[in-house]
Amino acid sequence: MINTFLKAKHWQLFIVMLGIPLLFQFYTMFNMFSSLDSESNPNPENIMNTFQMFPIIMILFSAVFFGWFWSIAIGLQKNIPEEIKMKVKKFKILFFIPLIYIIFFMIYMGGFFSGIGVNGFSNGGGIVAVILPLHLFSMFCIFYSMYFVAKTIKTAELQRKVGFGDFAGEFFLLWFYFIGIWIIQPKVNRLYGKENTTANDV
Repeated sequence: MINTFLKAKHWQLFIVMLGIPLLFQFYTMFNMFSSLDSESNPNPENIMNTFQMFPIIMILFSAVFFGWFWSIAIGLQKNIPEEIKMKVKKFKILFFIPLIYIIFFMIYMGGFFSGIGVNGFSNGGGIVAVILPLHLFSMFCIFYSMYFVAKTIKTAELQRKVGFGDFAGEFFLLWFYFIGIWIIQPKVNRLYGKENTTANDV
């Protein structure tokens, strides 16, 4: 899987990460407004049913998004000089926390849209108290993952220890990935190709 992400072209990742979710959103909104226009007294359950696929799409998007981060952070470790020690174990721990949180949250939302979790959601002061800190901590973990991935890319590129000033550009490109993917992924492709060429020469 790692090699697949490292070899993928920027446009391929863009289509999977943004193109498909956007098409789904347009399709969902079109169906919802069509339902509202065709019925003088629309059934709220029909509108809720329209959103049942949303959690599945979000889980698939998260799998691709986090898979891309994982592949860069772990796959490019071969390009890092041996004398430079990166905190890979810390990255792995913090990486999986938001991924697990998103999956469980989307499963819960799926139950809400299907009507299973409506009562729990409406009475959910306690749920908010749990979700809010988890959400904030997950955001911290995602930012750390972006930090680590950006640092990995720049360390592999420069072949030396780097500070945040060296890879701030990569960090913000990863943050605004819908733009950054067009710049980051070709660089990842080059680093991956360079590592393979070196391995073949040896």
